[in-house]
Amino acid sequence: MLLQDKTAIVYGGGGAMGGAIARAFAAEGARVHLAGRTLAKLEKVAAEIDAASVAVVDAYDADAVNEHVASIEGRIDIVFNAVSVRVKQNVPLVDLSVDDFVQPVEDAARTNFITSTAVARRMIAQRGGVIMMLSSSAARESGADFEMGGFSLACASIECLTRALAGEVGRYGVRVVALRPNFTPDTHPEWNIPDDGLDHLIKGTALRRLPRMAEVGATAAFAASDHAGPITGAVLNLSCGAVVD
Repeated sequence: MLLQDKTAIVYGGGGAMGGAIARAFAAEGARVHLAGRTLAKLEKVAAEIDAASVAVVDAYDADAVNEHVASIEGRIDIVFNAVSVRVKQNVPLVDLSVDDFVQPVEDAARTNFITSTAVARRMIAQRGGVIMMLSSSAARESGADFEMGGFSLACASIECLTRALAGEVGRYGVRVVALRPNFTPDTHPEWNIPDDGLDHLIKGTALRRLPRMAEVGATAAFAASDHAGPITGAVLNLSCGAVVD
């Protein structure tokens, strides 16, 4: 198993993507700590994972995150931030208020900075670990087809933090990686999207399809493993070719 005897924290672990990441880590042998705001959602994911722990933690609150990190005994090998941000979309930038534009940028910067640095301090002391963040293809797309508000800049800020932090902590054996998927349809089954409802997204991909949550989870597990040891300061492109690096 890729992550045998590793310990992982997933912030936002009760969400659809956070749950997929947690299940992938557990399937590869990791002990998983699920953290998020809603206990019922965390417990639902934990019921699908052997020996997962849950904790109600607001990942926008530095004190709460620091206390949660301190409560975990032993090594922390992996941390993944899958916390959602507040965003207003489908409004042209010229019609968007300053507050609505800035909100997702502030959210993404705050929660990712808090969780990454809190765990980085532990990883520096133990001389190793992997810090992971979640971006999206919006970081590299224009607003020509989709009015994404401040979400694009929010994702770009996550990718910038990935590079900056990797440069600082690499000397201590700590790696920092971000994942950049495109829209994953199975994240929102409640939307009941018709068969042709995503054609406008699919036609812009090289693979003529969109990524699945399980694929994002599997890539996260690989990137967190020792097999990906040379990878740091990198954004892994999981957009099915919607953007090309």
